[in-house]
Amino acid sequence: MALPAKGPDSAPCSTPPVHTEDAVTSVHPVDEKLHPTRLVPAALQHIAAMYAGVVTPPLIIGQACGLDVAARTRLIAASLLVAGVATLLQTLGVKGFVGNRLPFVNAASSAGIAPILAIAETNGNGHQLPAIYGAVMVAGVFCLAVGPFFGRLLRFFPPLVTGIVITLIGVTLMPVPVSWAQGGDKTAADFGSMRHLALAGFTLAVILLIQRFGRGFVKQVALLFGLLIGTLAAIPFGMADFGALKSAPVAALPTPFAFGAPEFQPAAILSLCIVMLVLMTESSAGMLALGEICDRRTDARTITRGLRTDGFATLIGPVFGGFPTSAFAQNVGVVSLTRVRSRYVVAVAGGTLLVLGAFPVLGAVVSLVPMPVLGGAGIVLFGSIAVSGIRTLSEAGLDDSSNIILVAVALGAGIIPLAAPTFYDAFPAWAQTVLGSGISAGALVAVLLNLFFHHLGTRSGSTAPALKSS
Repeated sequence: MALPAKGPDSAPCSTPPVHTEDAVTSVHPVDEKLHPTRLVPAALQHIAAMYAGVVTPPLIIGQACGLDVAARTRLIAASLLVAGVATLLQTLGVKGFVGNRLPFVNAASSAGIAPILAIAETNGNGHQLPAIYGAVMVAGVFCLAVGPFFGRLLRFFPPLVTGIVITLIGVTLMPVPVSWAQGGDKTAADFGSMRHLALAGFTLAVILLIQRFGRGFVKQVALLFGLLIGTLAAIPFGMADFGALKSAPVAALPTPFAFGAPEFQPAAILSLCIVMLVLMTESSAGMLALGEICDRRTDARTITRGLRTDGFATLIGPVFGGFPTSAFAQNVGVVSLTRVRSRYVVAVAGGTLLVLGAFPVLGAVVSLVPMPVLGGAGIVLFGSIAVSGIRTLSEAGLDDSSNIILVAVALGAGIIPLAAPTFYDAFPAWAQTVLGSGISAGALVAVLLNLFFHHLGTRSGSTAPALKSS
């Protein structure tokens, strides 16, 4: 009676469902290709979360260099283009050489703004951007040269250290959405007014309500709905600025070296190479954080490929008007909040950035979202990053007194720049660059203390439990 079950007629009937199920379940969420009805709204959430951060560096630097509106528009378009290329390289990868193949966003980092403004102040008109771009290009080469060594240092970033860094990413970025909620422009007369705070609170309330009562996909895109409803609510009160939409050109492809040939000044190069070390630390921390959130182990090769992308984008970016490129922590928050871990979602967001850069009028449409609306959503975003770090720390052996002290001191070091921004003013410039970033300071202290407690002066037999807990 068993023979018919083995015959050719019965085999095709039972085999395909098994193989189909295996094929579905074997796809990791990071590699999942979502249906467009889910993919597009999820990508829009990433764009909405990153847009203000992408355009901030060119906007501030352009104003400091005395550029007119048209020139600043070109800078913004270049920043969007470079961010799009870097994000596509990260998410899709190139033959295992470039790209971490995670839902990872790369764009111009605000961490480089202060030293770049210092370079601008020491150069006369016509030499500011060339000096900046020359230093940025060398910093990109520096990243390409040093990046592989960062990957090899992965063993010094156990869950105890990564949990601290992830928590600090969320905590130290919290002033950003708070400033957005107050209006974004600290020089404006109505900065911090009740109408800005009310709009931010309304946006936050919408997101919370959707999270509480929404179901399925609607709940996943709560952030996008919050941004949309908040923007619509702002229009009757005149809080949505349509000026950028009216003045933006329809198409404006960047011209290579439009602001002059790069100039290579030793002091400027040194300062931006130090900045690049900070950005590499933050980028590595972002990759480790995403690895935890996405349940995909971030190994040394992944970090090396990711940093190589940072280096290429930082090297090539100045040709078109870009600035130092690194990870965008707010988009790590989007992944953590929505649990949509597909790298193809972020790839679509990167492709959209390319289009926004080539057609500034489309980018101006995205900029219609008022700052208070972004602030209300940003509190959820950055807070969710901190929660991810706390979740990692909860699994890192905090029953050990040494680990408790390690976490306490590292978190304290990371919060110092936030609590006392002038604390390091008497330090040398290079130390201010490193320690002035709470993420970098906390990461540095966490790594050093982890070495002190769990590596230095210990024997292999006696350190096993400590290493496991760390």
